[in-house]
Amino acid sequence: MRIGAPKERFAGEARVALTPESAMQLQKLGHACLVEAGAGEGSGISDDAYRTAGVTVVEDAAALVAASDVIVKVRPPMTAEVGLLSPGKTLVSFFYPGQNGELLEQARSKGATVIAMDMVPRISRAQKMDALSSMANIAGYRAVIEAGNHFGRFFTGQITAAGKVPPARVLVIGAGVAGLAAIGVATSLGAQTYAFDVRPEVAEQIESMGAEFVYLDFADGQGGGQQDGAATGGYAAPSSPEFRETQLAKFRELAPQMDIVITTALIPGRDAPKLWLADMVAAMKPGSVVVDLAAERGGNCDLTVADQKIVSDNGVTVIGYTDFPSRMAAQSSALYATNIRHMLTDLTPGKDGVIVHNMEDDVIRGATVTFDGAITWPPPPPKIAAIAAQKPKEKAKEPTPEEKRAAEAAAFKAGTKNQLALLAVGTAALLIVGAFAPAAFMSHFIVFVLACFVGFQVIWNVSHSLHTPLMAVTNAVSGIVILGALLQIGSGNGLVVVLSALSVLIATINIVGGFLVTRRMLAMFQKS
Repeated sequence: MRIGAPKERFAGEARVALTPESAMQLQKLGHACLVEAGAGEGSGISDDAYRTAGVTVVEDAAALVAASDVIVKVRPPMTAEVGLLSPGKTLVSFFYPGQNGELLEQARSKGATVIAMDMVPRISRAQKMDALSSMANIAGYRAVIEAGNHFGRFFTGQITAAGKVPPARVLVIGAGVAGLAAIGVATSLGAQTYAFDVRPEVAEQIESMGAEFVYLDFADGQGGGQQDGAATGGYAAPSSPEFRETQLAKFRELAPQMDIVITTALIPGRDAPKLWLADMVAAMKPGSVVVDLAAERGGNCDLTVADQKIVSDNGVTVIGYTDFPSRMAAQSSALYATNIRHMLTDLTPGKDGVIVHNMEDDVIRGATVTFDGAITWPPPPPKIAAIAAQKPKEKAKEPTPEEKRAAEAAAFKAGTKNQLALLAVGTAALLIVGAFAPAAFMSHFIVFVLACFVGFQVIWNVSHSLHTPLMAVTNAVSGIVILGALLQIGSGNGLVVVLSALSVLIATINIVGGFLVTRRMLAMFQKS
């Protein structure tokens, strides 16, 4: 098949759906690649770079679409672009069928197959094609960089000769892909980072990245605790009125303390919920920054204006840009082109350059919005939840001092009983052996038993924090050797003395070397 990537017509869009690297991979599948002249300029990719990768450069979009079997784009197509489609052609791009009903009907009437990259189901097998997550990751990263550009102070705290600088306080609302990316960047820059999400299962993810999860305080009878706000597909579900009021009250409490607020809360197919209200902006310190990643759907902040940066009456900067991925076009294009390549790989199961549109495949079926002259959106619900709801962990009951003493006494009695039983069995075994074995054998046998018992107990009981478990075992064996050798080194036989001395030397080298190696291994995990 011939795969063509036209130049994006949307104002300010710098991304491209095909890079030279992805084109070379597609050619290995048996496809031929075409690109419109100048399509990669915004991403720093020249036409010559495409030609070097074996891509045919076509001068205009109409000729490109006419020559291509599969058209790959970033932004949803415009009406004129859909008009260029014809039966038998396949369009792969962001489409947002829930918001573009007329465009969907126009594509159906043209008889073209449309695969919406925004409709790829959020299941494990489809992660490599999840373009929404790829772009959200970049948006979350760029949001922190954009906030730092407008924030007049350091992110990290410092103590200098000129005075002490406190760390910036960053609040991230919504811990999806964009939110987690923002948390990671803010934490790595040294900011004191807080994060909130209605899905309790992400609390551990947030805390593992060095941020603090913001818990809500519910009064008795008002929600009963942090609710599970997870919905099908891994997104958050709309909150109840009681939960929302508690949430807003917590945000009002945090607003005066925060320097930077990044909002990412957005449910597909819905307007963005209002979470950072005008009174919260008014409560923030002058010079603070709010970055609203949901600006394209109305914004999470009351003051957000799409594609604009405004400054509130009290000096708070509110950023509502909707093109964060496009502001990092080179990186965005590389990731998006890889998502497209993986989608086309699944559509080419034979790796023979033939597209097979298997509607029985969960990923292909979920992403296909028009096929064979019919609208196939919305898709059936996914068979597997993207994030399984987790049951809250039950806290272990703390035992009372009396219970602790009783447990310790019972453990001591059980241990003593086991030791006495082993001692009795060992004594009986020695008596039986001593009744029949010669005296010389018994003296050596007792030395061997003492060496095993004492050496093992002395070395094995050393804490593993001082060395690895593997070193503990080897040192236990070396301890047995040393103790046995020391008991034999006073023998009158010269050969026995020499062998005992060699045993002590070799075992000592093994033990000392083991501790030195362990010390070097532990040093690898130290910060300094």
